[in-house]
Amino acid sequence: MNHKPLLEAGKYDHIYNRGNNGQNIFFDTENYTFFLNRYDQYISPFCDTVAWVLLRNHFHILIYVKPLEEIDIEKLEYTATKIPKRIDVHLQFGHFFNSYAKAINKRYKRTGSLFEKNFERKEVPTISYFKKLIHYIHLNPVKHGFTEHIWDYP
Repeated sequence: MNHKPLLEAGKYDHIYNRGNNGQNIFFDTENYTFFLNRYDQYISPFCDTVAWVLLRNHFHILIYVKPLEEIDIEKLEYTATKIPKRIDVHLQFGHFFNSYAKAINKRYKRTGSLFEKNFERKEVPTISYFKKLIHYIHLNPVKHGFTEHIWDYP
């Protein structure tokens, strides 16, 4: 069985995913804001964000996974429980994506999977790759024809 590598504290990772069957995951401007607010709620206590882009049907995020001693548990906000039973960045990403998908399904009266699969992740092994990845993420709207110039994409 092919297992994806786990996110490790103190490392940089490229996180990405797209809509099921390449369909949109953002349907209007408010969805982008909602996604970012949920990201802040679920992921920011665990990770620093270096670069990101949200496109209609997919996203890319470059993160730094904080060491456990740098995670501020007081910043974690949940509706079902006050403190999580286990501090785990993978669970946080799962909660984040599930929360977003459920909200989109409810708002647009849709059912089924919003995302194509579990989120993809690639460790950033070198400074050279780190630099290329930042350019790749920021140029992604141009690459996919969402805008002609990078500075025109929000």
